[in-house]
Amino acid sequence: MQLVEKMEEYGYPTNTITYNSLVRGLCVRCNLKKSLQLLDKLIQKGLVPNVYTYSFLIEAAYKERGVNEAMKLLEEIIAKGGKPNLVSYNVLLTGLCKEGRSDEAMKFFRSLPSMGLRPNVVSYNIVLRSLCYEGRWEEANVLLAEMDGEDRIPSVAMYNILIGSLSLHGRTEHALEVLDEMAKGRFKPTAASYNPIIACLCKEGKVDHVVKCLYQMIFRRCNPNEGTFNAIAVLCDQGKVQQAYSIIQSLGNKRKCSTTEFYRNVITSLCRKGNTYPALQILYEMTKYGFTPDSYTYSSLIRGLCLEGMLNVAVKIFKVMEENNQRPDTENFNALLLGMCKCRRTDLALQVFEMMIKKERMPNEMTYTILVEGLAHEKEIELATEVLRELQGRRVMSPNTVERLVMQYDLEEIPL
Repeated sequence: MQLVEKMEEYGYPTNTITYNSLVRGLCVRCNLKKSLQLLDKLIQKGLVPNVYTYSFLIEAAYKERGVNEAMKLLEEIIAKGGKPNLVSYNVLLTGLCKEGRSDEAMKFFRSLPSMGLRPNVVSYNIVLRSLCYEGRWEEANVLLAEMDGEDRIPSVAMYNILIGSLSLHGRTEHALEVLDEMAKGRFKPTAASYNPIIACLCKEGKVDHVVKCLYQMIFRRCNPNEGTFNAIAVLCDQGKVQQAYSIIQSLGNKRKCSTTEFYRNVITSLCRKGNTYPALQILYEMTKYGFTPDSYTYSSLIRGLCLEGMLNVAVKIFKVMEENNQRPDTENFNALLLGMCKCRRTDLALQVFEMMIKKERMPNEMTYTILVEGLAHEKEIELATEVLRELQGRRVMSPNTVERLVMQYDLEEIPL
């Protein structure tokens, strides 16, 4: 705001777009009161609010005060001559659905044409998601059926919402019917279409059905992705680790990449999504059949364990590596340091850093950056500044990185 005031003071022109940036910023920070004051200032300057201004304000009102207050604000805007477009009404539709008021949302949705507004695919998407969440699939099917082209063509994403909801409620047969309907029509199912069904079948322990579904998926030239691997990992929760590995091995045999690369990607995918324990179980099966994890795979495990708060187990990965004649490298240490700092355990990270030095592993700029950012996140600003100044003095960090850290965390200025 001070910048805009300076611009106006020095004669630089401001317009509605300039003020929209301010309104949006205040709305994101949940400061509706100041946003409305800024709107008045905008109007006083002879500038005209546009549809974006209104949609920002209505979204902020809904998030800060609830959808009823947002509706009152919309009425006030219209009374003052404002003309919000469908985007603002879609915000209210979202608000009603998120507050669990699906019946009201449907009435509001059906009333849009009477206000001179034609619901678009976003409007349908909002209502469809809400109906599916409540298990109202017949009504959801009616919505899909009435979408008549132009800007209201059903999308793959809409079908995926329906499939995901059916699968979540254990109605995999119905979900597969929707999938077949997609395939017969103009839409090509994606991995995201199959993954909820596979996850549900795995949860029910129906291994044969999972294999059949994956076969159909590949037959339709739909490549399994990260979500597919995580869906298959659900079998581990059912005590079917060997079956999960067997399915993953079968998928790997159909890939053009090497087995090592494929297995590494699978383990990384599981760890990234918080399925580190199944990843460890499947990795054990992989090693029984000749797979040797590399440094990248171990770093993925370390990151996953830290992500799930298992810091002690993450440290033990180093011992496992050494037992397998693999010396932890700088990237392995960086993964552990970052994980600990994200868990706000910079004290432990500093101990690991000492271990790193003892094991004669050379820290790099990333190592130092992780430690400084860890201290800054824990509000140890003075210590972070002291450490950064020391590192700058030793010329182990680039001037650009030092400058970025000083600006980002408001550290004391350090001569470059």
